[in-house]
Amino acid sequence: MNFKKILIIFLFSLLIGQTAEAQSSFIDPDFNPGRIIEDSQMLNYSSMTLGEIQAFLENKNSYLANYRTENAYGVVKSAAEIIYDAANQNYDISFNYKTNQYECDHGLVLGTTLVESEIKQKCQPITTVNPLFLLILLQKESSLIENSQPTQNHLDWATGYMIFDGMLTCSPYDKCWRYKGFGKQVNSAALQFLYYLKTPGKYTYEAGKTYTFSNQYGTIFKEGMTVYIENNATAALYNYTPHVFNGNYNVFKLLKRYTTEKEENITKIIKAYPDGSLIKLANDPGIWLIEKGQKRPFLNYSAFISRFKPDQVVIVSEAEFNKYEVGPNIKFANYSIVQTPDEQIYLLVDKEKRPFASLAVFKKIGFNPEEIEKANAEDLTLYTVGKTITATSTYVTGALLQDTKTGGVYYVIDDTKAPLTDRILLTTKFKDKKIIKATPEELEKYTKVAPVLLDDGTLVKTDNYPTVYLISNGLKRPFADENIFASLGYNFNNVITVSSQFLYNYQLGGPIQKTE
Repeated sequence: MNFKKILIIFLFSLLIGQTAEAQSSFIDPDFNPGRIIEDSQMLNYSSMTLGEIQAFLENKNSYLANYRTENAYGVVKSAAEIIYDAANQNYDISFNYKTNQYECDHGLVLGTTLVESEIKQKCQPITTVNPLFLLILLQKESSLIENSQPTQNHLDWATGYMIFDGMLTCSPYDKCWRYKGFGKQVNSAALQFLYYLKTPGKYTYEAGKTYTFSNQYGTIFKEGMTVYIENNATAALYNYTPHVFNGNYNVFKLLKRYTTEKEENITKIIKAYPDGSLIKLANDPGIWLIEKGQKRPFLNYSAFISRFKPDQVVIVSEAEFNKYEVGPNIKFANYSIVQTPDEQIYLLVDKEKRPFASLAVFKKIGFNPEEIEKANAEDLTLYTVGKTITATSTYVTGALLQDTKTGGVYYVIDDTKAPLTDRILLTTKFKDKKIIKATPEELEKYTKVAPVLLDDGTLVKTDNYPTVYLISNGLKRPFADENIFASLGYNFNNVITVSSQFLYNYQLGGPIQKTE
């Protein structure tokens, strides 16, 4: 134990007339009231993913694990989403009491009410504070993290924002009324602590100075206590709650405990749906593709239907849905023609963007300029650059060619031909594709490549074995058992039966198991 810790315990004993040994039975010897949390720790907005926040709430049996309500801008979201967005996807918005209107940080007026779509268009997004700190604040102020049956008052004033010592009620005529509601409370508290750290000189308590705090609400100490504040994050805590005990001592205890529990929870998070899965919530029409462990939203139906079938979508619980971070949007249908700001034209094929060598090539191949859609760099983030389309390119969108001698069918694109080794491909992957007859001599012009496989997200089995697999990242991943298959929302009617020889084209991946 260092000298500072010994001195703190000694001072505590003097304040209430007890020995240091007695104090140590209920005061953590690591507690330093002048340095409760590090600045970097308070500002670590990326410390938890959305899934980790949701898992943390579930592990605590918190009411918030299944709580949905309006966020600060009137959009209904889960508690985990509200906490995550407050930390990672916030906006620097303030209320001007002189004009009675909301404003962006650069002075742009938003009006008397907040609309999320307008905010996203007019205001710059910002990050704020550590979501773990917001969880601590919710527990410290309203016991919401570990309470399975909170009152409505606890939810309405979740972080204690604009609720000061001695306040009994908040009426519609008070300033605090504007901040009533779980979403507004979490969002406002996140912004407030960011302001404390960005502009420390504007507030009562500052780092590098000594103050005496009263502890009239403390159950450990009630006497005043002198504290030298060592950093801005600790000063922020005292500006929000000007007491050592029990308020800010509870922050220290919760930070210590929740940090350990958060790390333990991370190892327990199992995402049930592998890459290639299509998921949606029961009460929301949006469809999402799981890819690289993220959920990617389809922005329109054509983007979805050009790649998948409606019966491939499974309905998932909100808890499972929240385990996946939101990935880049899927905006364009497969085989769309897009043009970027640098005037480059691409053909989008599966996961590739194929550039046209020139506008002349584009026109020669026969594409209609009216089909071109505008795209920015963000829209094409996950597309890799494919082979350039030139004047000599053939079947740039792919075609099925059938050998007139052998009857074999190939998928031909540019100068390659991939054999179809199972007829099931004609009724599934290429269901609406016309077959073109081709002589052996014509087919000889193309280089033979690996056989065509089914797309990610396809359910398959063989005709001589009952195990069902999901194709994910080119691997066949078996379901551990039929109960897991059913519990994850899959339907046996959507399972495609293929030959054993065809299934041998896939390497075996890990089994799909239900989440803990």
